Amino acid sequence: MSYLHLSFYSAFTLSSLGLAFHRTHLISALLCLESMMLSMYIALTMWPIQTQTSSPTMLPIIMLTFSACEAGTGLALLVASARTHGSDHLHNFNLLQC
Repeated sequence: MSYLHLSFYSAFTLSSLGLAFHRTHLISALLCLESMMLSMYIALTMWPIQTQTSSPTMLPIIMLTFSACEAGTGLALLVASARTHGSDHLHNFNLLQC
């Protein structure tokens, strides 16, 4: 395993562990999701270089588009929850309450 693969795997693993264990604020969960998407984007961008293919792939651009949509949706949820609940603490949210 090369140093490049190790760095991608460790970045994705650390961000997923951060998402699993540090669930106090919504903004920290969104940042962990964004770091996961960024590590996947960089890995998909470097994939044609590692396999030495000459054809460009559209998959990194599509992933970057979905990542931007996810970030916009997450920030909209953050603003809406801060307005209704007063903070972004995840323990204040009750999913069963209508």
